[in-house]
Amino acid sequence: MSQATSATPPIVSLRGVHKYYGTYHALRGVDLDIGSGEFFSLLGPSGCGKTTLLRTIAGFEDISQGTLLLSGQDMRGVPANKRPTNMVFQSYAIFPHLTVAENVAFGLRRRRDLDKRAKGALVDEALEMAGLDGFGPRAAHALSGGQRQRVALARALILKPKVLLLDEPLSALDKKLREQMQNELRRLQRHVGITFILVTHDQEEALIMSDRIAVMFEGEIAQLADPQTLYRRPLSRRVANFIGTMNFLPARVNGDMLDIAGLGRATVKPDQAPGGMPSGDGHIGIRPETMSILFEGDATPAQTANGKVVELAYYGDMTYYDVLLDDTETPVTVSMKNLVGRRVLERGDRARISWDERSLVVFS
Repeated sequence: MSQATSATPPIVSLRGVHKYYGTYHALRGVDLDIGSGEFFSLLGPSGCGKTTLLRTIAGFEDISQGTLLLSGQDMRGVPANKRPTNMVFQSYAIFPHLTVAENVAFGLRRRRDLDKRAKGALVDEALEMAGLDGFGPRAAHALSGGQRQRVALARALILKPKVLLLDEPLSALDKKLREQMQNELRRLQRHVGITFILVTHDQEEALIMSDRIAVMFEGEIAQLADPQTLYRRPLSRRVANFIGTMNFLPARVNGDMLDIAGLGRATVKPDQAPGGMPSGDGHIGIRPETMSILFEGDATPAQTANGKVVELAYYGDMTYYDVLLDDTETPVTVSMKNLVGRRVLERGDRARISWDERSLVVFS
């Protein structure tokens, strides 16, 4: 995993970055280092400031306060076309009247130091990197959505930027093609070795593709971590609720001992309270896949709870059950693989739940 360290200066560095639009405070004191060769994602809901932050790095927006460095150089007053970055927009901005090769070569039009043959070689190289061998003569208007996305990538990469900025580039694709392009983008980033910064509101996309993720709310970074840490040890309920699905239950906290509504007693370690261990009333979070419904013949683990199935969603390979635990008011979600010979429960069925105290996260 590529990250900025003390031995490797960050390629992107922001210190105390603020951005105002009139009285609207879009970015609120952002501090961030992004390493060379890192696949980094800015994740958050609409309006959280992630696209504004990307545009300030690109030079399309000026910062109101703070410092932005690219490769150690202060970017204040440096226009977008003079920065070591390039951007792939959500709309792709492909010219329909040009061929694929002409679209990819568009960024080279001002390069007086390159003759026609040199430009052609760069176009061929960029098309190969983007998986578009042989597509050069094709008309751009006849391409599929995934092919247009690749053309936009090739056009950005041909200029050999140090940082490639991606503004929700897969949002217009259907689910199957989007999943395919997620893998291809990750492969491409590893191949070219440059820093990718992705803006997305899709949590699964960020988890799949990223070395590190910055989760943003209301112009601030709520948590910055690798995907596993974000998922398993979120700092707050807000982050936990945004990354995947998490069940929350009230708990009484006494040191490292918890009395959890519906589950019973548990002992936790300090790292299970990344935001700090509360005293007295708190909440625990537990992911659906870390809980299981016990069926006849299953071994009984040490920690179990009882409840009733109040709703379910069948997905073929998985079933998601909403189970109302005894003595609680809000159901928890439990995900179960549909194994051969295992029946699917119905609404109203009683269910015995197994859980593991190691999977708990404690919130104040």
